[in-house]
Amino acid sequence: MSAQAQMRAMLDQLMGTSRDGDTTRQRIKFSDDRVCKSHLLNCCPHDVLSGTRMDLGECLKVHDLALRADYEIASKDQDFFFELDAMDHLQSFIADCDRRTEVAKKRLAETQEEISAEVAAKAERVHELNEEIGKLLAKVEQLGADGNVEESQKVMDEVEKARVKKREAEEVYRNSMPASSFQQQKLRVCEVCSAYLGLHDNDRRLADHFGGKLHLGFIEIREKLEELRRIVADKQEKRNQERLKRREEREREEREKLRRSSKERSSRDKERSRDRDRTSRDKDRSSRERSPRDFKDKKRSYESANGRSEEPRSSEEREAGEI
Repeated sequence: MSAQAQMRAMLDQLMGTSRDGDTTRQRIKFSDDRVCKSHLLNCCPHDVLSGTRMDLGECLKVHDLALRADYEIASKDQDFFFELDAMDHLQSFIADCDRRTEVAKKRLAETQEEISAEVAAKAERVHELNEEIGKLLAKVEQLGADGNVEESQKVMDEVEKARVKKREAEEVYRNSMPASSFQQQKLRVCEVCSAYLGLHDNDRRLADHFGGKLHLGFIEIREKLEELRRIVADKQEKRNQERLKRREEREREEREKLRRSSKERSSRDKERSRDRDRTSRDKDRSSRERSPRDFKDKKRSYESANGRSEEPRSSEEREAGEI
């Protein structure tokens, strides 16, 4: 990559797709399904293992540092939950690697000379010490590169102690096997990166393996997977709690609504009952308050309607009527 391309990539990573007003690059968003979510979280195996013996080539999905910058900016205000997609991706990749490791173990078991369980345990002890020495030597080189000489010397003291233990374990293993069998290279498969390790590998070979980009890349991927699992579990638990809280709030609101409705219905029933009682009392009061004159008028009207004569008139009224 040229210096200009490196500068462009750095600007993309810092400022995103709109750093220079280029609208053509904004046609695809970081949330698009075509964009690699593992790349946005800086853990895509295609990036991590690039340039190693297990280089996976170009990822089938879009990788763009500017889109990663866009995502990092947007994720400060909104949770896109891309950790779930990245976790699924890494889980699938690690599962494939573990299957290859098991296949390699079976192949070694079929091709190498069979040994007893006791001898196998002694050989495994030598392998364990080889791994410890390799990791310590890789750490020494890293500390030396960082300029931490004093700490590097302390780790070298641990390397020397591990070498003494290894020589003792090799002696125990040698005495438990015939000389011809001991000279044969006993291989094992690295549980981290599926590479083959020899029982008689020297320190340089061990340091190159455990401090190499392939082994460290697999460690990075596996550690990132565990981190994503924790993050996803925490976020799912938080979402479940929020969902449960919202459901409880809806149920409480529904109960409150039913309670208010029942209370209003009861209040309306009481009001109607009071209205009926009031109407009945008004009728009774009206009946009791009627005057005697009203009663006589009503009686007269009734008698007139039934053909009854009026009260007898006096003699003067009759004479006046005859005239």
